[in-house]
Amino acid sequence: MASASIAAITPMVRGRLRVSCRKKDRDRDHHHHYPFKVVEITPPPRCLGVRCLPSNIHCGENVTIEGQAYTVSAVIHRYQLRKGKYEPSERRIDVQSTGRYILNLYLENLLQHS
Repeated sequence: MASASIAAITPMVRGRLRVSCRKKDRDRDHHHHYPFKVVEITPPPRCLGVRCLPSNIHCGENVTIEGQAYTVSAVIHRYQLRKGKYEPSERRIDVQSTGRYILNLYLENLLQHS
């Protein structure tokens, strides 16, 4: 299970804010940590902030943010074409509370078998 920590915002780089993870968060394990915008998608959607998470985070993985358990529903990497090269522009994960995620799986299973 991944535990989220808050990312540090540093001065502007190329006209936009640079967000980086603290060194102690990056060195916790062998995987690199990157800042992800975390959005809880259960209606109404709400932003849970920018958090440092492992670069290999994937759907179905559990994360804990401010003591609340969430399950990752989607991992989104967006890129923007700048000067002939694609550069990362956004890293985002969509999450649901773990209880809601399990309930949705159960309901989908019932629907498929009815």
